[in-house]
Amino acid sequence: MEKELQSLATEAKDFLQNLKDKAEAEEFRIRFLGRKGHFTSIMRSLGNVAAEDRPRLGQMANQVKAEVEKLFEQKKIEIEQSFGKDKKLSTPDLTLPGRCPAGGRLHPVTQVMQETCAIFESLGFSVAEGPDVEQDYYNFEALNIPAHHPARDMHDTFYVSDSILLRTHTSPMQARIMEAQDPPLRVIAPGKVYRCDSDITHTPMFHQVEGFLVDKDISFADLKGVLTVFTRKMFDRDLALRFRPSFFPFTEPSAEVDIACVMCNGAGCRVCKKTGWLEILGSGMIDPEVFKMVGYDPEVYSGFAFGLGIERIAMLKYGIDDIRLFYENDQRFLSQF
Repeated sequence: MEKELQSLATEAKDFLQNLKDKAEAEEFRIRFLGRKGHFTSIMRSLGNVAAEDRPRLGQMANQVKAEVEKLFEQKKIEIEQSFGKDKKLSTPDLTLPGRCPAGGRLHPVTQVMQETCAIFESLGFSVAEGPDVEQDYYNFEALNIPAHHPARDMHDTFYVSDSILLRTHTSPMQARIMEAQDPPLRVIAPGKVYRCDSDITHTPMFHQVEGFLVDKDISFADLKGVLTVFTRKMFDRDLALRFRPSFFPFTEPSAEVDIACVMCNGAGCRVCKKTGWLEILGSGMIDPEVFKMVGYDPEVYSGFAFGLGIERIAMLKYGIDDIRLFYENDQRFLSQF
């Protein structure tokens, strides 16, 4: 066996000297170092030699194999380096098609926000943006929510200080704009808002669009007409609307707006809890007290306001059941839109 090992080592070294490419290197590996290769066969035959010779021959076999493996690794490196220097192999094939990066898409929330703004702009509304960090006065007091008003508990506010906070809705823009401009006004205010809330239907930061219209002789019928047009354009179908009495400090009367379930068309399903209706926004006629805060005469002017959550609209529009999907940055989810 000793002569067999020496002969095998010589054969392996001669074979290594003549290796020219990766295919021949793989052939060498299989023939000499593979599971059924020459060295494996010798190791298995050690059991047949005399017990007193087994340790010496085993050590010799391991040394020879280790030496051949080392030479083989060095030869592989030489082949790879020579492969890169070969001009014919390293020159790119210009006839091959290029690699096109995947095209980007707008986030579904951005898409719905843009579509919402476009619909209201087509109805004559202008778009106004305001600060995310807001004064307590504009976020609450100017909207008929004074200090210690129980309605403040509805907002779960992030306070920076006693008078500064992260806005809980985009409605402060209503007070800011009315304070600076005279009627008639027709404005929407899109943007991010913040509340201490987080579950499958709520996130600490979400997107909202506040809209309001102020002029002479504005009635609840005008509000119904504007929101009916919006829902039909947004969901691209003739959906029924339902206005339920509600309470908001800055509107009177106030109403929650429901649409016929977009999943079952009002027939009743699991999504709408068998009612046939889905809540989408809050609305109402602007409270006279809000007009007084900005210097408008409530005997002369009237108006309506509404607020809707963009994530809520997107979930209904696309059939999404978990709001957290919007913020997990899963490309499999986002690439669908």
